[in-house]
Amino acid sequence: MPRPEIKTITFSIDGREVQAPENMMLVDAAKHGDVEIPVFCYEPKLGQPVGACRMCLVEIEGIPKLQTGCSTPVKDGMVVHTQTQRVHEAQQAVVEFLLINHPLDCPVCDKGGECPLQDISFGWGGGRSRFIEPKRHFQKPLELSPLIAIDRERCILCYRCVRYSQEVAEDYQLVLQERGADTYVATFDGHPYVAPFSGNIIELCPVGALTSQPYRFRARPWDIEGSGTTCNLCPGQCNVTLTVRDDRVLRVLARDNPEVDDGWLCDRGRFAYQSVHVDERITRPMVRDGGELRPVSWERAFEEAAKGLQRAGHRVGAIAGGGTTNEEGFLLQRVVREALGSPHLDSQRAPVAREELAALADPALQATVPDLEWAHAVVVLDTEPVDEMAILDLRIRKGVRRNRVKLVVASARPSSLDANAALSVRFAPGGGRAFAAELAAAARGEADPGNDARAVLELLQTAGEDVVVLASERVGGVLAPLADALGLRGRDGAGLLVVPSSANGRGLREIGVLPDAGPGLHPVEKPGHDSAGIAAALESGELVAAWLMGVDPLRDLPYRERWDQGLERASTVIAHASFLTAGIREHANVVFPAEAYPEKDGTLTHPDGRIQRVRPAIGHQGEGRYTWQVLAELAQRLGLNTRVMTAGMALGQIAEAVPFYAGLTYDEIGGRGIRWQERPAASAFPVPATAVTPGPAPTPPAANGRLRLGTFRSIWASPEVEHSPALMFLVPRQRIEMSPVDAQSFGVTEGQRVTVTTNGSSVDATVALRQAMPRGSVFLQDGLEDGSASELTGPLVDVRPARTPAGAAPTNGVGAGAAAEAAR
Repeated sequence: MPRPEIKTITFSIDGREVQAPENMMLVDAAKHGDVEIPVFCYEPKLGQPVGACRMCLVEIEGIPKLQTGCSTPVKDGMVVHTQTQRVHEAQQAVVEFLLINHPLDCPVCDKGGECPLQDISFGWGGGRSRFIEPKRHFQKPLELSPLIAIDRERCILCYRCVRYSQEVAEDYQLVLQERGADTYVATFDGHPYVAPFSGNIIELCPVGALTSQPYRFRARPWDIEGSGTTCNLCPGQCNVTLTVRDDRVLRVLARDNPEVDDGWLCDRGRFAYQSVHVDERITRPMVRDGGELRPVSWERAFEEAAKGLQRAGHRVGAIAGGGTTNEEGFLLQRVVREALGSPHLDSQRAPVAREELAALADPALQATVPDLEWAHAVVVLDTEPVDEMAILDLRIRKGVRRNRVKLVVASARPSSLDANAALSVRFAPGGGRAFAAELAAAARGEADPGNDARAVLELLQTAGEDVVVLASERVGGVLAPLADALGLRGRDGAGLLVVPSSANGRGLREIGVLPDAGPGLHPVEKPGHDSAGIAAALESGELVAAWLMGVDPLRDLPYRERWDQGLERASTVIAHASFLTAGIREHANVVFPAEAYPEKDGTLTHPDGRIQRVRPAIGHQGEGRYTWQVLAELAQRLGLNTRVMTAGMALGQIAEAVPFYAGLTYDEIGGRGIRWQERPAASAFPVPATAVTPGPAPTPPAANGRLRLGTFRSIWASPEVEHSPALMFLVPRQRIEMSPVDAQSFGVTEGQRVTVTTNGSSVDATVALRQAMPRGSVFLQDGLEDGSASELTGPLVDVRPARTPAGAAPTNGVGAGAAAEAAR
């Protein structure tokens, strides 16, 4: 559905002439005239108003009864009164009614001091109550989930939380039990409310009935400060406000940015802040001494790292990942290229050639996040938004529910969006690129498509012109020809949105952390190895040193066995890490403490090209330093004067080196970020002169009685989740997803422990049967500390029951892994 045209009208409120968009709800339109109408149940992010609380009653001339401002669209010439005696008496009566059962426990309530009910009672209430009967009493507080506490006595039945569960997150877990005065909020069948976005109901609750378990009783509003920044735990880069007390992050709240997150957060982004302050975090430099990593002084760490890098010289391979900022990545590529003379650096999980990246980043092909909500059709291609860029899951659901967006899901693994899709098609694991190529050829009329591709094309041709293709970077350069074939080039409201494998994947590519491209995607004279090539070169001895920036290859990259052998053989392994994960613990010689995002200073680039600011909210924990500062110091010791003394100076160098970032400053980025495609400098983007012809798409191997292996990384698979006490119950355990028919043929059942083998490698997993899983394919989780899918070395696997140690009870996978599955 195209965006509605906005017509401005004029109406009168309390004697003021106010202009506002026609049909905007009166409570929102009144704000255009600086008039506040109190609300409880109304929240525009929840969709259509319900008028449940009646707090927003106003008087409208020509209508005999008082009207609810939250559900009355404003019209031209409307005359509204909010300050008449009749309105005051109605509002005071509503406040008195709402407080009948609400306990006046503000001094001990976590919401006290930032509570809308408290504010509205003071501003619009009558200050008295005629109610002398006993109030309702419930057992309190109850655990609605391990993350959320509920005090039912405080609930005023505004329905916000229930509407969110059913109409936004669509997990349908929250319901209203009983009727009338006995009504209360509960979960279906009394199960804990565990879901990827459950924490949003804490912010929605206007009265303190729903509170955060980790934040409960940690601080009062007058103890804390709010600091705005950007979350870097996934490519979604949601805007957040950190609640800080005594230099500690105590809470994460959404900082509404409709262009990025629509005001929602996932639970990982909301609760993983606890990992910033745990004892396991690396807060001092470490050097391997006597076979063990030991804390040392910064001077010793710099000395060891500089010696190792000087010895290796051009035989160094560098990988950047995680939440590496643009400034850090830019300095890393300068040190590796200019000081060490090595071309071997990368930031991608799956290699894509420079020409293809330039074609994908062409400003004429870029879609924005809001386009997902307003397009005629959205194609989700070989990606699972809830795992790879979580916040987009809610945006897509919103588009389908409210704007009738036609959704197509084309993936190897069944998606959580299948129920919302007008069409779902499956292909073999690793077949995303081949399917996109088939779709592009069919759209150009060059080939006769298969049934699935034909069905997708027919749906897109009837849906409308505005189509957004949301795809994983695994699909690669074939996406550009597909977008051209669908006629998306240069069309507002349509285009590509490519999901990278790391939070700042797009930014790192554009500032030159690539083996075949420098800053601005300009070609380099001598291309180096990509990440897979670096692993092979370390294994063969061609490279002798590895520099790991916010990445553990054993956990985050494919070819775990090759990386393990390569890092074992390397003479020097330098890491910037927050935790001692397996690869860092076993192989690093020097470890520099990496910053958590509340400590970082710099910028990130969103997958749609929006450059956003990351601001430090707290001081460095322990002896930590800014990573850009560490890189500048190392460069100095290697003979390169970077002339960088602040993060802003690094951004200045980026603006000089990347033509389409030219002139970019922190002031211009501001609090909401800016898309570089919307700046005049975007004309300097190096658009390929000729159409890029991607290489042939690999064909998935024939199964021949075995099972094709696909992998996925859960939203909960990260060190931050493992080290946040509140989220530990969600840490995933390995499970194998397979169809019931395959399970029967291999003689295994739901919940059974099995061993998955291929080419002499194996991992143990718990069987999880999925009806929608295509026959012949199975999926294992990646990114786990132990038993990750990357330990397997082949595309085809066998499954057999695991051997149970004598005397041990059979395991059935119940526990943290089951909770993580429930949270998806």
